[in-house]
Amino acid sequence: MTTNGSMRGNAAATSMLVADLDGTLLHDAQVFEDRFITQRSVDAIRRLHDTGVKFIIETARPVSTGYQFVEKLPVDGVAYLNGALIDFAPVSSDYGMLTSGEMPADGHLMKIGFPSSRACEVCRFLLSEMPGLKIGIVMDDVRYTNFDVSVYWKTQTWRYTDFKDVPDGVSDKIIMFPEPEQWNRLRTLIPADFDVHISEGSLWMLMNPQANKEHALQVLADHFSVPLSQTASFGDDLVDIDMLRCSGRGVAVANSNPKVLSIADEVCPANNDDGVAQWIETHLL
Repeated sequence: MTTNGSMRGNAAATSMLVADLDGTLLHDAQVFEDRFITQRSVDAIRRLHDTGVKFIIETARPVSTGYQFVEKLPVDGVAYLNGALIDFAPVSSDYGMLTSGEMPADGHLMKIGFPSSRACEVCRFLLSEMPGLKIGIVMDDVRYTNFDVSVYWKTQTWRYTDFKDVPDGVSDKIIMFPEPEQWNRLRTLIPADFDVHISEGSLWMLMNPQANKEHALQVLADHFSVPLSQTASFGDDLVDIDMLRCSGRGVAVANSNPKVLSIADEVCPANNDDGVAQWIETHLL
């Protein structure tokens, strides 16, 4: 493990730990659905939580594939969909509530998206410029797409659409799987009211500019009255960079994208070696 500065002293002040799932907390598998968390990681996080440290998950996953890990852990807050859906009280949220599109009266959910009508408009525009582009809209844990989603995710709910029949609502994001030769052209077509996130080198996501992991970290830290200087965040992919930079300690797992490794305050062992659990055991337990 490499570190910058006096690690143990800084870790001792940690009041909130934030972890990405895929490539960070979860072990790899041949297919997306088989990625898993080990008992070692579960036990380390439970012991950490018992000391009073808040534990937060921030993931690109929607509720349909992220909720199973929230259920296994003592989680104080969750940012699904890279921060498009923030849950301040996971113990109060069942699966149906999280995917209903309705916001509870107590305000423990926050949705940061854009109207589905605007999403459809953007999808139709991009298809007019790039026919054949694989594109879709994610809303309330349903994917409205012009391609077969099961090629990428076996268990997610999806419907074919021409983007003229998508229900009214608040969309979480637009997803795309462009071919490599389409990337440069696509970048010039992204509307100014969207930010682009690229995950695992293939999935493009168009988001509300405030739907990102850095903003989610700031919102959750404020909600729990934790100074950012007392947060430690763990990630591996490009979408994690701003979150790591914003945290008191930004920790990259050893298997991270090289750009993530270059900006991290330190590097812990890889996800398949339970790097987050090792860091917790060494520095906080």
